Amino acid sequence: MMLEFTEGQHIDRKTLFVEVVLPLAIAKNYTYRVPYELNNVIAIGKRVVVQFGKSKLYTAVVSAINEYPPEKYEAKYLLEILDDRPVVTNHQLQFWKWLGDYYMCYDGEVMNAALPSALKLASETRIVLNKEFEYDKSILHDKEFLIVEALEIQPELTISDISKLLSQKTVMPLLKGLFEKNIINISEEVSDRYKPRKRTFLTLNPVYQNQENLKELFGILEKRAPKQADAVLAYMKLARHQKTISKNELVEESGAGASSINSLIEKEVFIAEERNVSRLFYEEEFLDANFKLSEHQQTTLDTVKAQFTQKDVVLLHGVTSSGKTQIYIRLIEQAIAQGKQVLYLLPEIALTTHVIERLRQYFGANIGVYHSRFNDNERVEVWQKVLNNEYKVVLGARSSVFLPFADLGLIIVDEEHETSYKQFDPAPRYNARDAAIFLANLHGGKVLLGSATPSFESYFNARTHKYGFAELTERYGGVELPTIEVVSIAEETKKKTIQSHFTSVLMADMQTALANKEQVILFQNRRGYAPVLLCKICAYTPKCINCDVSLTFHKHTGKLHCHYCGYKEDSPSICPACGSTQLEYRGFGTEKVEDELSLLLPEARLARMDLDTTRSRNSLQNILNDLEEKKIDVLIGTQMVAKGLDFADVTVIGIISADSLLKYPDYRANERSFQMLAQVSGRAGRRGKQGKVVIQTYDPTHRVIKQVIENNYSDLYFTEMEERKAFHYPPFYRIINLDIKHKDPEILYNQATYLGKELRQHFGEDRVVGPQVPLVSRIRNYYIQSIMLKFEKDGVSINKVKTTIRDIITQFQTTKLSKGSIVQPDVDPY
Repeated sequence: MMLEFTEGQHIDRKTLFVEVVLPLAIAKNYTYRVPYELNNVIAIGKRVVVQFGKSKLYTAVVSAINEYPPEKYEAKYLLEILDDRPVVTNHQLQFWKWLGDYYMCYDGEVMNAALPSALKLASETRIVLNKEFEYDKSILHDKEFLIVEALEIQPELTISDISKLLSQKTVMPLLKGLFEKNIINISEEVSDRYKPRKRTFLTLNPVYQNQENLKELFGILEKRAPKQADAVLAYMKLARHQKTISKNELVEESGAGASSINSLIEKEVFIAEERNVSRLFYEEEFLDANFKLSEHQQTTLDTVKAQFTQKDVVLLHGVTSSGKTQIYIRLIEQAIAQGKQVLYLLPEIALTTHVIERLRQYFGANIGVYHSRFNDNERVEVWQKVLNNEYKVVLGARSSVFLPFADLGLIIVDEEHETSYKQFDPAPRYNARDAAIFLANLHGGKVLLGSATPSFESYFNARTHKYGFAELTERYGGVELPTIEVVSIAEETKKKTIQSHFTSVLMADMQTALANKEQVILFQNRRGYAPVLLCKICAYTPKCINCDVSLTFHKHTGKLHCHYCGYKEDSPSICPACGSTQLEYRGFGTEKVEDELSLLLPEARLARMDLDTTRSRNSLQNILNDLEEKKIDVLIGTQMVAKGLDFADVTVIGIISADSLLKYPDYRANERSFQMLAQVSGRAGRRGKQGKVVIQTYDPTHRVIKQVIENNYSDLYFTEMEERKAFHYPPFYRIINLDIKHKDPEILYNQATYLGKELRQHFGEDRVVGPQVPLVSRIRNYYIQSIMLKFEKDGVSINKVKTTIRDIITQFQTTKLSKGSIVQPDVDPY
């Protein structure tokens, strides 16, 4: 906000200049002059309003203050200071700088990723009213009232529109005030609120704790409402064994029906209370704040603590369902006792709500959550609370590494192998796991990496003693790992025992599970109905008009979809190339699996969990709620089902086609296949019942499948390491990819050839692979060519390498040849 000075107050007349980070992809930070009257209040980390270009206004962050004007241009005056105190810390500015340098992007791109939109307003930012908040117009100033009135007439306005409305250049302080009052939202960030799972719990009215009153109640109910009497009896029975009783549990136990329970609530026999609970199954004793670690867990915890005295990073390798979370809790308790903050990174917030609820049992109001399902108001609130050190523990997805921690003592990266930690587009293309290690180092904190299937890079670092190492080899509570049976699709096809896409073994196991009122999860790593529509006469296949990919048929829309750009078109009944009517669908996705299983198991209640079924508000939560409440017998899903699902009655896992994972042309295919198969398999039999996993494949003797069956991660690791070393791949070499994009394929070829030649001149033939056309050669009308650069980890300065690459790209961009091109570096593209 603009600060006013009273008469007699000292104003520093020294000429000051500030270097600011603008939310733009520009190579250098810009310098502005500070008006004298703001000299006393300017500070690093505060937001300022500046003009950049002819007339655009931006919110920038002050990164440096000095007395030296820029040499090459005349500094403009900054227009406003928006903050009374810095909203970005020195540690964050150092972190942004490192991210920009390491991942070869600009500081402004990092700022764009780091700050919630409400903290970086610009001329074209769109403003809307917050419809979920009621406010009193009488509390508004005149100008605030005009803004709100205008938004009631026109639901969306840009900052430029508001500036014209008020006839003043800078309106950001006014918008900041309205935002803090929760009256407005930033339209591009208005998203569905993350809604926790709610459940109604019942307690018996204390009046009926008296035996005489209870006896009298039964006498009345048995005559007038026998179903309600059954419900009260069922409640008394459940109350002997458990502290809390939910409405759903009572309905199931009593068989009385929800209407009978509601009548008892209306009569005040039961007192109903709605609470936030985990969507996922847990046992009461597991959430007991005074839980005791098993002997094996305690030994592992002691090992981790001992390793932390020597190493800043420790890898915890624990099998699925081994109780890693309980070890995390003990470490978090220790960090809080030392007055430190903790960041707990999760790959998928929406699928790991049980972790959030577990931790809230211990840490209550000290815990905050930060992820993309929050709207912008909520993100800013979390930002401020972390800045003020009000949250001791923060759970979040990858973007939570950008929060303004004051004193970060511990970062836990759960499921550290997950590709979800990698940001692919837009820049910065960072990996939150690696960024977390640098962030912890800035604060002098420690990092614990946890996984049942660690990434090879992390495991290599542990084996070479760069990281500490600890293991958990037993499942929590002595539950056995699931049995795994591999079934040959080719053999069953030959014997004609396969039905649709389901082998006889998988069908029998599903039928047994359903007969025992247990649940099944089926994994198929492709969504849609059929990946390819093919003409049997001329082999025509419909392709996307914007991308070089075939269109996938989705039965629920009746259209062909592109999974890269979102293009859709009607599915033809006649081949547009030869006029034939002999069109057929090839391959299958989750939609087809669901469709065909509904015919084979007509009594089973099926649901599908993929990108198509989880787009709408609360759809993912609803699917998981239904699975928990046993309203779903069989859940069919893509890789979503491998992340964090923890249900008591899931005893059978079916992997419909393991070949789609194993045959992928990528040096990481075997590693990723093992991780995916092991993680999916780990969803079975997590609560006392040993599970069963059926893997369907055309290649039952494949090495990786054998390693999954034996749970032999070490054998996979050593075999793959030999190949990685021989062919110059991580962890022995660093990889930097350059994607060159252009709308004209011939111009692109010349551009990529030029860059490849320049790179070879500097780095040699052996270190440069390409340019070559990637698997998908055109996306959103941009043709793509890729160059892969490989550099030894020993004896090569990666900082000098990156500087040289930047210089080559900059020199290329000064030539006429570069016109219309986009060059995107991607460091560590795994």
